[in-house]
Amino acid sequence: MRRYGKHTDEDDIRTRPNRKGNRPRTHIRPKHEDAAEGMVLTVDRGRLTCLVGDRTVMAMKARELGRKAAVVGDRVALVGDLSGKKDTLARIVRIQERGSLLRRTADDDDPYERVVVANADQLAIVTALADPEPRPRLIDRCLVAAFDGGLEPLLVMTKSDLAPPDKLLELYGALDIPYVVTSREELENGDAADRVRAHLNGKITAFVGHSGVGKTTLVNALVPEERRRVTGHVNAVTGRGRHTTTSALALPLTAADGWVVDTPGVRSFGLAHVDPSRVIHAFPDLEPGTEGCPRACSHDEPDCALDAWVEEGHADPARLFSLRRLLATRDRREGD
Repeated sequence: MRRYGKHTDEDDIRTRPNRKGNRPRTHIRPKHEDAAEGMVLTVDRGRLTCLVGDRTVMAMKARELGRKAAVVGDRVALVGDLSGKKDTLARIVRIQERGSLLRRTADDDDPYERVVVANADQLAIVTALADPEPRPRLIDRCLVAAFDGGLEPLLVMTKSDLAPPDKLLELYGALDIPYVVTSREELENGDAADRVRAHLNGKITAFVGHSGVGKTTLVNALVPEERRRVTGHVNAVTGRGRHTTTSALALPLTAADGWVVDTPGVRSFGLAHVDPSRVIHAFPDLEPGTEGCPRACSHDEPDCALDAWVEEGHADPARLFSLRRLLATRDRREGD
């Protein structure tokens, strides 16, 4: 039997013809220098709705992107049919570098992180003051995720007609977080939407909150021309609401230069992906005091230099308490 080496010079070797008549495959990928820029508005079962110019285009991820997934808020490059007509499909060939990233895990033991939204400037944490009762542990976890991902937090308290906001304001006062207090009546007459909208101008804001707190109702008030189905039922036994949003969706603020990203209601916010050492960056008055900390300091141990930093008058003790409370959220369950 004849055998040929790797570099044979025999001229009688037959080559298999290409039956399809197309070019052989190559590892060299096109650069797509003429690709159009767009923004991902929502993702549904592998299909991505993108804003390209002034029109929405349905697209899918190109195979060369591999496992890298595009999420709501991503700036992407698209090729193919960009007309936006029915039954047309474009391809996303590039995902631009992200400026911020809001992530969460199902719980603190889950190694798989879920990206909620990319490139958002602000995280609006919506919590009801009653019906259902506020969950400070969940708020703390959202704050940690915001600080870790590079988003500025905004606290939105709803249903103030059922309970006063004093206790929550006292709990988060040392963090200097901007906040808005709303009631059901103010949502109906538009006053609440106007006050919230003042914090959204020129920003991409992701809204998160526990089911039943009125998050989607608030988003509907902010973007009335993009009405979403609202189910206002809250279970009287569990205090949990039915999910009214099933996928993240970016909506433009027509009365202001900004975007609102409505996200599904969450019942847990795992922080398995968060490096606790990054949370200190959200406390610029405390961060210089960490220079004297031992290596890998948790900032909640006897040798932590932050205690002396605060005692010397460089920062408010309430700020250190708030930092340690947030850091401890990774060691406590949300219901504790």
